[in-house]
Amino acid sequence: MAKKADSQERAPVSLYRAYRPSNFEEVRGQEHVVAVLKAAVKDQKVAHAYLFAGGRGTGKTSMARILARALGTDEQDIYEMDAASNRGIDEMRELREGVSTLPFASRYKFYIIDEAHALTKDAWGALLKTLEEPPSHVIFVLATTELDRVPETIISRCQVFNFKKPSLEILKKLVRDVAAQEVPGNKSFGPNIAEAIALMGDGSFRDTLGILQKVLTVESKITEEDLIRLVGAPSGVIERDFIKSIADGKLDVAVALVEELVSKTDTDLKIFTFFVINKIRMVLLLRFSPTMEKQLTDENSEELINFLKDIAKTSKCINSNLLSELLRAYMDMGKSPLPQIPLELALYRALGEV
Repeated sequence: MAKKADSQERAPVSLYRAYRPSNFEEVRGQEHVVAVLKAAVKDQKVAHAYLFAGGRGTGKTSMARILARALGTDEQDIYEMDAASNRGIDEMRELREGVSTLPFASRYKFYIIDEAHALTKDAWGALLKTLEEPPSHVIFVLATTELDRVPETIISRCQVFNFKKPSLEILKKLVRDVAAQEVPGNKSFGPNIAEAIALMGDGSFRDTLGILQKVLTVESKITEEDLIRLVGAPSGVIERDFIKSIADGKLDVAVALVEELVSKTDTDLKIFTFFVINKIRMVLLLRFSPTMEKQLTDENSEELINFLKDIAKTSKCINSNLLSELLRAYMDMGKSPLPQIPLELALYRALGEV
């Protein structure tokens, strides 16, 4: 993985910047992209325009910079632009003028346009003219989280790569690796802590390392209580009690636990629901897809797997309808005047008479 530079050599930066990959070998979870780009560089068959599409924090701009370095592009010939704040026709005209000049010290001038979907219609038109007849010394990488907002005329002139969300296991390993480098021998990141941070990262390298950075502010050994206080993660005890109450069909107990979370703890209810959804999904996988058991066992503690396996065998209340209702509650929480209402409604619909 990427090594953080000595703290005396540079000012402190975010963990995401400090540990962003600097070459193809350090990239995690995007092997399908790395394989094609490495081959293109080796065979000198690099396209003049790429479009990297995928969720936030999946490494699109990092990959663009890695490609630039692999082509031997000097830093002064790499131009990075945020289209969300430079989205108009004037910026594109300025870019077109810059494209016409030769690079300073490299074979290529390398343009990275982040949040490309934010460009205006006129800006897209100006960029299209450049993409149709690009100078041989120019390479473009457009990065977007919303591929559907990129005009088809642009997509057809780019080599498109879809970036996948990193798996939970990849993010857990990232957390453990970075924590070990940041405070070697001084903190204990057990599987539960690493899993909690990885789950809250929600498929984003950037968000995962941002949460880890909060956790690393604690000087003593990280505990579950530290995690709850810092980032609103749920207590493992309450989480399991909640899942057990649902599994047993005890609606009154489940609703009471929701009220306890809201009134007596610092837990973020949406994060709690996200954790529960993940565990309910695991129960259904253990019940209906036995081939997944080894992977789930490798990624989680033995205690958790045994708890979920027992529920998978005995509970009829844990089913696809419950998972669907919890997903609906999770998506509705941001629109509700009280965050517990969508979760309570999900429980009433799944376990009650409503």
